[in-house]
Amino acid sequence: METGGQTCVERSLHEFQDFEDLVEFEDLFDFQDLQAAHDYVQAISGLPVSDGVNTNQERPRNSSFSLSSRTADLLGGRRLYLCTPDRPDLERFLENSVSGGVDVVQLRDKSLQPRDLVARARLAHRVCSAHGVPFIVNDRPDVALAVGAEGVHVGQDDVPAAIARRILGQNSIVGLSTHSESELERSIDEPVDYISAGPVEETPTKPGRRGTGIGYVTIANRRSRRPVFITGAVTPEKIPSLWKAGARHFVVVRFITQSGDPRSASRQLRAVIDELVETDEID
Repeated sequence: METGGQTCVERSLHEFQDFEDLVEFEDLFDFQDLQAAHDYVQAISGLPVSDGVNTNQERPRNSSFSLSSRTADLLGGRRLYLCTPDRPDLERFLENSVSGGVDVVQLRDKSLQPRDLVARARLAHRVCSAHGVPFIVNDRPDVALAVGAEGVHVGQDDVPAAIARRILGQNSIVGLSTHSESELERSIDEPVDYISAGPVEETPTKPGRRGTGIGYVTIANRRSRRPVFITGAVTPEKIPSLWKAGARHFVVVRFITQSGDPRSASRQLRAVIDELVETDEID
């Protein structure tokens, strides 16, 4: 079994040795499941994965997945999720954002080469760990594994959530993007700990993707059994209307990343959220 699995992985790596998105070979052997390593190589190379892997289309209906106690603890009560690209002042920026009230951080940067992504993710994870904040890597379960991140977030066109789960194991966070009711419906049977819903409004961070509208916020929160993090239109002024529509968890990009004072920007968002939480508790 072990020999066969390694042969499978080695064959895939040999076939795709020039594929620039691969992380170090030895990192693949840290995967929870060697077959998952092979399937990951196949998936990022645009080739079919093994017959034993359930993708969004193949996963049987009514399969069950529940949050582990660890991932439930990691996500419990967290409401202000920062998604940021790399930046020269990443360490200071994250320190200020977390100090201001951000309680989940995702590094999302499509432009970094693999070795650079690993280095920047390690730095971000170190900052987040010092403050007890979960750190998530966008798209790359191999990088998340290599740096010891708390989890990974995948999109509809990325590595299937089932493979990310097999790579990282049951005690890591796996998040999944949804942009429509059909994607929301399919997410019900995926082995994920949370979903994102949106963007509510069209945003420069997702060029060409139309906004879902605020109605999708209500639908996602009513139907999902997992935490739903809302994307797009997240500003202090718009959070109350999103809250009224059912949102309780928020993903922020530009309001913090484009601020000259990320600590203050984070505090503004946090103050609005905390006030709404307190009002709900009183009611």
